[in-house]
Amino acid sequence: MDISDPLKKRLEWMSCDDRTHTLYINGVKEFLDFAFTDLPTGSEIEEEETKVPCPCNRCNNSRHKTREDIFEDLLLNGIVKGYVRWIYHGEYKPPEKRCRVETGDKGRDEIFEMIFDAHEPMSSYDVLDEEVDNHPEHNDIKGLGAFERLLRDAQQRLYSGCDDYSKLLFILEMFQIKCMEGITNKAFTKMLKMYKRVLPKDANVPSTYREARKMVTDLGFDYEKIEACENDCMFFWKESANLEKCSVCDTKRNKTSPKVLRYFPLTPRLQRLFMSRKTANDMRWHKDKRDDDGILRHPADSKAWKHFDESYSSFALESRNVRLGLASDGFNPFGGLRSDYSIWPVVIVVYNLPPWMCMKQPYTMLSLLIPGKSAPGINIDVYLKPLVEELKQLWEFGAKTYDASKNEYFDMHAALLWTINDFPAYANLSGWSTKGYKACPCCMNETSSTRLPNCRKCCYMDHRRFLHVDHKWRNSKSFNGKVERRSRPKKLSGNEILEQVKDLEGMKFGKTFKLPKRKDNWKKKSIFFDFPYWSSLLIRHNLDVMHIEKNVCDNILGTLLDIEGKSKDHIKARHYLKHVNIMKHLAPKLVDGKWHIPAAPYTLSKSQKLAVCKYLEDIKVPDGYSSNFSKCINLDKRKIWGLKTHDCHVLLEELLPLAIRGVSSAKVYEVVTKLSEFFKNLCSKSLKLKDLNDLENHIAITLCEMEKNFLPSFFDVMVHLCVHLAEEAKLAGPVHYRWMYPIERYSSALLSH
Repeated sequence: MDISDPLKKRLEWMSCDDRTHTLYINGVKEFLDFAFTDLPTGSEIEEEETKVPCPCNRCNNSRHKTREDIFEDLLLNGIVKGYVRWIYHGEYKPPEKRCRVETGDKGRDEIFEMIFDAHEPMSSYDVLDEEVDNHPEHNDIKGLGAFERLLRDAQQRLYSGCDDYSKLLFILEMFQIKCMEGITNKAFTKMLKMYKRVLPKDANVPSTYREARKMVTDLGFDYEKIEACENDCMFFWKESANLEKCSVCDTKRNKTSPKVLRYFPLTPRLQRLFMSRKTANDMRWHKDKRDDDGILRHPADSKAWKHFDESYSSFALESRNVRLGLASDGFNPFGGLRSDYSIWPVVIVVYNLPPWMCMKQPYTMLSLLIPGKSAPGINIDVYLKPLVEELKQLWEFGAKTYDASKNEYFDMHAALLWTINDFPAYANLSGWSTKGYKACPCCMNETSSTRLPNCRKCCYMDHRRFLHVDHKWRNSKSFNGKVERRSRPKKLSGNEILEQVKDLEGMKFGKTFKLPKRKDNWKKKSIFFDFPYWSSLLIRHNLDVMHIEKNVCDNILGTLLDIEGKSKDHIKARHYLKHVNIMKHLAPKLVDGKWHIPAAPYTLSKSQKLAVCKYLEDIKVPDGYSSNFSKCINLDKRKIWGLKTHDCHVLLEELLPLAIRGVSSAKVYEVVTKLSEFFKNLCSKSLKLKDLNDLENHIAITLCEMEKNFLPSFFDVMVHLCVHLAEEAKLAGPVHYRWMYPIERYSSALLSH
């Protein structure tokens, strides 16, 4: 049977623009008959069983609805035109090709979908069996033996008369239980032996964990274990694999409970992206189908991408060469049960893909799992070595890869464009410490900062440096009593950075190694400079807009509502005003033996604080738009706490200006509104260079206005970093390809396993 006939019939009515046409209506009815046929019955939740995913353009299979509701939605909104195979409604069958193994009707099983995803070339390369046998490359790259073993195990019944479980499905579910419940390898082997005793004698159950693991390895569920020194000094790997103690700190090798890095090779998973015809086409989207109209919608539109193409034209000639981003962030795998442990996944994202696929979890690849108990800090370079070596191999030599969309092999090369990380991890990956007087990794040695002696913290002000040279505020002494003549800090090139860190070449890593004292904030030469192209990149490490928004929002809310521990306005901050001779009218005054703090422009009365909290508590938002703010607000204490990063994103960009309108002073309302507009425009899905230039100018003015209305203690480094965000967007494109939201969601998915 030619499966293309029903697909062509579906495409005919699904592409019909007139949704009142008989062809379209009959097609919708045909779909509904298929979707609502053979639904399970007899359950206690019968109402849920009468609902299936709605494939209209608005719902996109994300909402379950009844037959009548779906019929109305499909007529009103139209159907998703790419939804030709109705996999969300019970249909799946791998492409039928001429090969030596007959899959039969079990192609609908999810297990077959997994096999064909892992070994797509076997199912999509239309050749005769004799041609496959006579071509040696197919045996090496396509993995015919593994493919046949998986199909055999997927079709083989667990035991005679068992129609519900195949041998492979049984093992996969056992491994899922093992991972979810934390079952040890020894206990897993005992369970398998028990099943062999309980089930019929002809049961196809492996005897040990090792036998079972060999089966799932063919699906790509494999990784390499590399033992590390307890002090993060080195690996017991390659030529050092047989050492009995660390060659750096002389610590004896811990053989009872070693510190083990899990390394997931990247190359096979990048090759797998080209094993599906559709995904292989999508991997060329950035060159073949992208609109180059000057609007930034994708990293491929950015100046950094185009500069890389100009610098390495041979790499850019092959559109299938892969552009990557690297992200890392630590989390506690035990949740609230333990607080003294963290694990650091290192994740790779693929930027060749179009916007609707890029940064999504199916195309986000776990590369390393760095063990705890504590964060690796700058010693993360030790753990990055296997990945960096593999990426260097992909850059220099490539990997022979099968392209299912063109039925050919090509040499796939890969390059790392930049890293994505929160601010502490920025220091770990870049080597520039994000603490102290020179905490800004963009201004570097030209960072303008002042230490607050009473608060034991640094503030980062003097944003007049970022104004135009002829701006009137540069000549004003109302800011800090001085005229500002300095230009904006110069951004260093990769070669200039290499010159600064040349004395750190070959430094030793480890917790026992003391860092040398330096005049700058460099702590190491980053391992990424081992890439021959790294020094030529326009941007190497991204500032994370997600966490910057979170910190700025917390600063504003904490200061306006005077939340203890979060407010930047306190007696110690006020005393500092006497030392610097600014905002003298806000300095504390001693009255009857007690310090009296004068009201500032942002100071709210109890009734005004209550009005802000009441507004946020009563506001109603669509489901999934944000958290329920009423659960984060205490009206009696007039405080807000427990906000997530996305809640701060919504508050700062949408709700906060509305909440303080008519409550705070006009100057504070105006400056908060301008800051809100800045982040809202910056986080747009499409950006124009002219708009980004305007944003870059406006944020400098906004921060200067904030310096007039807020205390110096308000301006921590996260507030200062706002001045660099528009510049980075001009270089690297929209921020949603470079912030931590997708990485945090991916870490949450890992935690759920």
